[in-house]
Amino acid sequence: MRVLVVEDEVYLAEAIQNGLRLEAIAADLAPDGEAALERLGVHDYDVVVLDRDLPGVHGDEVCRRVVERGLGCRVLMLTAAAGLTDKLDGFRLGADDYLTKPFDLPELVVRLRALARRPARGTPPVVEYAGIRLDPFRREVYRAGRYVALARKQFAVLEILMTARGGVVSAEELLERAWDENADPFTNAIRITISSLRARLGEPSAIATVPGVGYRMDDGSPRP
Repeated sequence: MRVLVVEDEVYLAEAIQNGLRLEAIAADLAPDGEAALERLGVHDYDVVVLDRDLPGVHGDEVCRRVVERGLGCRVLMLTAAAGLTDKLDGFRLGADDYLTKPFDLPELVVRLRALARRPARGTPPVVEYAGIRLDPFRREVYRAGRYVALARKQFAVLEILMTARGGVVSAEELLERAWDENADPFTNAIRITISSLRARLGEPSAIATVPGVGYRMDDGSPRP
């Protein structure tokens, strides 16, 4: 999952970013509404964590433009205003969820996971494919009943591949969705992560390389 955190309080924004990274969620930061709109025009995000009271372009306007442009990402609004009227206003603008400050990071993570699997992507709470079971909420992976311990990036890459359900995912898409905007586009991190992920999952190899195209989960069925 890739998230854009739009928050003008630097300490809070960095705390959220670091916390999400520990949960295998790539997070970019935007300090204001204008920067948020610029990033949304360049990258595909699953969810936008949007502070409502932003300098410059207000959070309400950012939410409105996300909806108008049909970007497909979910919007979770953050605000210190806990009144019912404030929440209703946020939902009327097109927000998908609302979280008041202060909040606990585990609650934010659960809400993000829930938003990311809503019907737009049709992702079930637990993904099962090619004999592998992945639970994004518990951050657990099992293969043939055997628990597989994965590092954060390994988990993020596997989740993307499994939700594609045998479809080919390019290295560019993996870099876009599992790493943040500071990732070097010429990095060999994808190849290294795929290699180490295969080793963790064991034999037979569950991830196939499609030369010149990308990677896909291999369920053992014959391919044309």
